[in-house]
Amino acid sequence: MSTTLAAGAHLDFTLAQQLTVILLCALTAFISHMALAVFNDGTRPFMLDFIQGRSNRGATTAVSFGLSAGFIFGLGAPMALSTGVLNPWLVFLPTDILGLLSPKKWLAPILGAAWGAVIVFGLNGANNVAHDMPVDFITAMQQMSTPILFLFALFPVLAITKQFGRKWGGVAGVLELALVVMTMKLWPSMFAGALAMAAGVLMLIALAVTKDVRQRRADRAAGVTEVVLDDDPMASLFSASAARLKRYLPLFMLLGAGVCLLAQMHIFGGGEATSFLIAKGQYSEAAQVDFYRVFGFIPLIATTALASGAYGIAGFTLVYPIGYLMPNPILAMVVGAAVFALEVLALSYIGKVLGKLPSVRDSSEHLRSAISDTLQLAILFGSLMAANTMGAGLGILIVGGLYLLNEAMGRPVVRMAAAPAAVIVGGILLNILYWLNLFTPIKG
Repeated sequence: MSTTLAAGAHLDFTLAQQLTVILLCALTAFISHMALAVFNDGTRPFMLDFIQGRSNRGATTAVSFGLSAGFIFGLGAPMALSTGVLNPWLVFLPTDILGLLSPKKWLAPILGAAWGAVIVFGLNGANNVAHDMPVDFITAMQQMSTPILFLFALFPVLAITKQFGRKWGGVAGVLELALVVMTMKLWPSMFAGALAMAAGVLMLIALAVTKDVRQRRADRAAGVTEVVLDDDPMASLFSASAARLKRYLPLFMLLGAGVCLLAQMHIFGGGEATSFLIAKGQYSEAAQVDFYRVFGFIPLIATTALASGAYGIAGFTLVYPIGYLMPNPILAMVVGAAVFALEVLALSYIGKVLGKLPSVRDSSEHLRSAISDTLQLAILFGSLMAANTMGAGLGILIVGGLYLLNEAMGRPVVRMAAAPAAVIVGGILLNILYWLNLFTPIKG
């Protein structure tokens, strides 16, 4: 399977796609202003204080900006430029900030729509300028696709190893390797990590559920009973948060319809690996990748939503893989609205179920940690490959040096975004050196 994109990915949008992005950005900014949902999982826990009046709009906006800026400019923009596919860091994180920043309800959707216009009208111009430079660092960034796609497939192995030990981790590793080799041999047009990831995630879930079932049986055999407090403050908070979200069910259904429609248009990818798969037209493989990620985020999104009263802009992210596979926009909107309705209505039930499955909750934590670990290595390695493509040893020196400098300075740019940001800065520096007649671009 080829993992290299055609040179010069472009961000050309049809009128329908432009309007969808602009209107969805307006809607998400409005919902953020209402403190009903935000995309950044790190911002959501701070929303309860804002909703209950213990924190003001300015302070909450500052938190959102501090947690999001690195991902917007260091990951979202570079990924969009290198793949020609939009992503949630570029589309939804800025509307989190703009919605919270807006002092008036009517102003929030205007600010969100303005950001949507910047995306659909401004990115392609920046893309064209970058491609016309002597050192085309945007095309060089497509080197990131191979390490991201292949290393990302290992995240279930890491999660199993962390939670259930080296023996089960070794079994998962051998199984995934065998499935990758088999897929490359028998189905070369298929994403090689698809079956491997499916097997790994299913194995992790099976191990976690088995552990929880055995523990509950052991507790019952030992006469241990679950104590439920009538005046449990967390249960009261969860109930109030769920009721608050249900009051705005029509708005969430509209949001689900919009996000699913965006995914159906195939101009949007829900993750790093997904963006490259969407760019190559491998929509079923992209749906598989984003579906497996869902298992790592349902417990986090459900519990933070119930604890804070603010949901996720993309919900449990199920609308991503569903949208990729929808045959037409109308069906995508109907299904997306239905999925969001079911998610919001089921929040309380999901919270109760997760409370009885501690190992499954732990699996979610390990999955997210493993996804982060694999992507950090893949993005760093891919960024160094891009640096080598741009400027050989000098490119590696600049990009690697910027990454190490960021580490030494305490990571002012978050680690996952630091390497792609370094590629862009390094590409600009190499172009400046070329104009000063101090550097000759590598041919080919």
